[in-house]
Amino acid sequence: MRWGLAISLALAVGACTAEPNSSDQAKSCALHTMTIGRMISLPGGELVKGFAPVHPEEQPTLRLHVASVDVLAHEVTNDEFAAFVAATSYVTDAERSSSSGAAGGGSAVFVAPTRGAPGHWRLVRGATWRTPTGPGSTNAGRGRYPVVHVSLNDARRYAAWAGARLPTEVEWEYAAWSGLRNRSDPLSGSVGPDGGASANIWHGAFPFADTAEDGFAGAAPVACFPPDQNGIHDLIGNVWEWTETPAAVGLHVIKGGSYLCAENYCRRYRTAAREDHEIEFSASHIGFRIVRDPRGS
Repeated sequence: MRWGLAISLALAVGACTAEPNSSDQAKSCALHTMTIGRMISLPGGELVKGFAPVHPEEQPTLRLHVASVDVLAHEVTNDEFAAFVAATSYVTDAERSSSSGAAGGGSAVFVAPTRGAPGHWRLVRGATWRTPTGPGSTNAGRGRYPVVHVSLNDARRYAAWAGARLPTEVEWEYAAWSGLRNRSDPLSGSVGPDGGASANIWHGAFPFADTAEDGFAGAAPVACFPPDQNGIHDLIGNVWEWTETPAAVGLHVIKGGSYLCAENYCRRYRTAAREDHEIEFSASHIGFRIVRDPRGS
């Protein structure tokens, strides 16, 4: 979906300084320091790409062989991105556009619903990975949350610094599909064997109310939900993830859905789900993870 164009045309530019959601659960489930940066080695194997498609762009269904790949067990975190910035003095695209004064600068922020208004998107000048809801907001205490407000270029630059790269769409989908508890059930990545939530998605009628029955209204720290069969967290839900696969000129594929995906809205909390996103634009529900080619390959 072309969020940048849609937001620029349809939404007012303004500031939004409400602090992101936090909870006692977030404090207790955040990934342990010793497991940050762990890569999971996936052997080569078969992928049924586009399994059980729902939307037209998820077709055709293809049976592919995918080469082995090492996948980061979690989404890249604010702390990890901060280390990259400290080492390189890198400035993200959202930071550049916010400071340039050009029309349309900033990043997309989803404003949570209140009793008086449904949730909605705003283009916010000054919304960046450091200030996730705009000027005056902060990432303090959110080091284990996935970094957001990053463009494709930002994600690529981090990956290169880390000696890695972004996954292709096929690699990403192979990691997600091969890790399903039940590959015959496309929803098994978001629903556990007991029927409870196994991914951070929207519960309730979007965009009017999120019941947060999975424990979170908004993003969650990485790895707060159980790993899949491969030991990888949050491939489904939490934040969308950039891939290296072009969708069209100026657009790349993002995968995995986010905390905004609901049953009545997009239903993109499935391995086959995909969206296209403007490569220079960022949003509060898009992050990334990295992959590496196995040693000796």
